Amino acid sequence: MKKFLTRVATGAIFAITLLASILYSKVSFGALFLLVTLLSVNEFCSIVKRYKGTTFSTWLAVLGGGYLYFATFMVFHGAIENTMAIYSPYIAVVAYIFIRQLFDTESKPLDNYAYFALSQIYVAAPLALLNILATGGAEAGNTYSWLLPITIFLFIWCNDTGAFFVGCTIGKHKMFERVSPKKTWEGFIGGAVVAIIAGVVMSRFFDIMNIWQWAGMAAVVVMAGTLGDLVESSMKREMEIKDSSNILPGHGGMLDRFDSTLLAIPCVLIYLNLIGIL
Repeated sequence: MKKFLTRVATGAIFAITLLASILYSKVSFGALFLLVTLLSVNEFCSIVKRYKGTTFSTWLAVLGGGYLYFATFMVFHGAIENTMAIYSPYIAVVAYIFIRQLFDTESKPLDNYAYFALSQIYVAAPLALLNILATGGAEAGNTYSWLLPITIFLFIWCNDTGAFFVGCTIGKHKMFERVSPKKTWEGFIGGAVVAIIAGVVMSRFFDIMNIWQWAGMAAVVVMAGTLGDLVESSMKREMEIKDSSNILPGHGGMLDRFDSTLLAIPCVLIYLNLIGIL
């Protein structure tokens, strides 16, 4: 019972903080996800260092990932015109990480290159791309709108909720038992239905897209989010760990909370670009 109450309390605080930060202003949005980026990259680097024996600098990877997020925020919300100038420090950090391996005689350079790159591509870059989504639906003269970031999390939560209840009730056919034994096709379909219904409801209140486009976005979030969850599960299974950290009591780490989001964000960005919204 105590664990359940801890999980509920942590989840409520997490959700309220997330929603309030996105809704309040672009500054609170930027600050929250900069922190999420720093913590998530640190978690990833700490895990691969502990279980894969990598030797690249964790603090430089965290600094690089955080700066990538900050630079992208400034480009899309800070009226920065010289894009190359603001991204130059990030390029310098990446170059230094790679060059430094030449002087580390005890390291495994290929492992270090690969896992450092993954910390940026898999973790930092998708969170940085959230800044682009936050421009969708912005009023004239403004660069920020909370609508699309909120919607991604709404669809993910609807999908998770629907998948959990349907999977627990009638779930029989396993999706990827080797990676995630509890996920079922019935749960996946149930989650998709709930998320798409949420998309239909969104179309009644926000005319940035029509009903089919909102439903399509929900479907993209469901598919990409489910795969993102499975990707992180496969990594944790290889390293034989249950959670990425214990920073969120009852919920694990940042990567455990944002695993679906990391793949959903770039996929939604592509979808919205294809239909002409962004």
